[in-house]
Amino acid sequence: MASSMEKSNTILIAGAGGLIGRACLKTLKKKGYDKILAPTSQELNYMDSCAVNNYFHANIIDVVILAAGKVGGILDNATNPVDFLNTNLRIHLNLTAAAQFSECHKVVLLGSSCMYPKDCKQPMSVSELSNGKMEPTSVAYATSKIAALQLGFSYNQQFGTNKFLSIIPNSAYGPGDNFDPDRGHVLSALIDRFHHAKHNNSSSLTLWGSGIPRREFIFSEDIANAIIFLLESGTSTHDQPINMGSGVDHSIRELAEIIKAEVGFVGTVDWDARKPDGAARKMLDSSPLNALGWMPKTNLEAGIKATYAWYLNNAV
Repeated sequence: MASSMEKSNTILIAGAGGLIGRACLKTLKKKGYDKILAPTSQELNYMDSCAVNNYFHANIIDVVILAAGKVGGILDNATNPVDFLNTNLRIHLNLTAAAQFSECHKVVLLGSSCMYPKDCKQPMSVSELSNGKMEPTSVAYATSKIAALQLGFSYNQQFGTNKFLSIIPNSAYGPGDNFDPDRGHVLSALIDRFHHAKHNNSSSLTLWGSGIPRREFIFSEDIANAIIFLLESGTSTHDQPINMGSGVDHSIRELAEIIKAEVGFVGTVDWDARKPDGAARKMLDSSPLNALGWMPKTNLEAGIKATYAWYLNNAV
């Protein structure tokens, strides 16, 4: 059995200013962890291997939660595929090497549901990974995440350890997300668009695609709780990732209606079916994680309410 995380451990959150990193920082502090390193990107450039190695030499780090990286929506992925590949690969190469050759005993690597084939049996089991072509609108980002998880498995295999714990959360959202309508993921981008449509007294709002595809959304603090649950239980994943989802999916039309009601937009919603939809459905099989004793706590309506409240106080 691998060693479990303890209150005395020093924990590095890489990407603590991002969506999942922010939630992990908040949740760890709430649970009584006080030896937390959360350098900003200005304080530590994860793209710089020398800087990363020096940071590990200067600090005794027991656990790493690797939540740093470049993320974005369909438009951003399609426009900047090299940036997604280059940034995410470099960050993971640097941090995994520094962690492997240090006193660190556990590293959490985060995948993405877009790693799964576009046409995939639902809900998606980890046995389906690499069984088909990925959705072309996010293939560069998905490739970088597959490579990162395989890097962790390779370290486990070559050095005979279970140091790298690989998790695949589904569509994450919550306070601290990127609400840019051109670069953010669908839920947070919709919050921004509905808010500005209401503010501008628009009579209608046109959204991309048909609205028919279904997505499973998981609140960032639920993800943080699951990560900490796995670390505290000493769970290992030598060569297979663990899926992490809410267990419920919604169509994009349903999502839009929930956000519309929360924001208070009273106009009509039109759909531009000429724009890409992405995969028809992305529902994860999270039963292995549930069998370990973890279940999500936040339904979509409550999560959107909390996310919109943060947006109003911080992002407008």
